[in-house]
Amino acid sequence: MRIGPFGITELLLILVVLLLIFGATRLPGIGSSLGKGIRSFKSSVTGEDEKTGTETGSNEQNT
Repeated sequence: MRIGPFGITELLLILVVLLLIFGATRLPGIGSSLGKGIRSFKSSVTGEDEKTGTETGSNEQNT
């Protein structure tokens, strides 16, 4: 089974390396921080799109 360009073996190897580098106690905190960052980025991107769409709509009404 392949997930993108990586297979199961590659993903397991990456997980083992991450466990060796960061340790089992810090890994959940790092994952949580990464998830919060991604959510924040997505919300800021969608907020920008909504503002841009609103500005475009108001410009079309004015002309």
